[in-house]
Amino acid sequence: MQILKNVIQGLSSLVYPRTCLVCRKSLKSERSDALVCLSCWSDIKLNTPPFCFKCGRKLLENESANNICFDCTIKVMHFDRAFSPCSYDGTIKKLLHAFKYKNIDYLDEILAKPMIDFVKEYNIPINKIDMIIPIPLHKTKIREREFNQSSLLAKHISKEFNKEISEGLLIRHLNTRTQTELNDRDRLTNIKGAFSIKDRSCVKDKDVLLIDDVLTTGATCSEAAFVLKNSGAKSVFVLTLAN
Repeated sequence: MQILKNVIQGLSSLVYPRTCLVCRKSLKSERSDALVCLSCWSDIKLNTPPFCFKCGRKLLENESANNICFDCTIKVMHFDRAFSPCSYDGTIKKLLHAFKYKNIDYLDEILAKPMIDFVKEYNIPINKIDMIIPIPLHKTKIREREFNQSSLLAKHISKEFNKEISEGLLIRHLNTRTQTELNDRDRLTNIKGAFSIKDRSCVKDKDVLLIDDVLTTGATCSEAAFVLKNSGAKSVFVLTLAN
């Protein structure tokens, strides 16, 4: 059976040669589940300390004394703290684009792995979390995309750390414009009032971890945290793949 399987895989690779999702070069790995070449993997830019105590970005040299980046000194963010293992650039940016807009939903496991590794390496206080909530999409976008990328990532985080995942509790009732199309000020206006809570009693006095794919200006996660805290959440942390 194994010989037959190898023959079938060999013939398939001749007809449909496997290529790296990022650079499109032929994959030389013998693993049938390989999706990205080693060169592109090594190009991923990881966030390293010192981190901004609010948004989690790597601090610049002139910011490290205050433990907070310049942007966070002039913004009001309603979450307590955010964490991201990667910079939103290069390989990660291309993979996230493929994940979200090209319906490559099977990327969820390999994209969740850096998030899981980051929590373990930097002792992120996952033990105090009562529930994990993925940032929801509006039902219109769900119909278009057929899945919520944040939910797929959240399921891996939930399974790894044995934490309850609460979907359907945070509701996105406004079909807002895509945030990537907007500047910082318009993003805040665009997302304002977009979320509501289905049952406030479920989040009262709870420590919540929000999961999203990327933190750019922080507007989306901040608005979600605002709604959660107004509903009685004790604290709201954010974990994204990139920032």
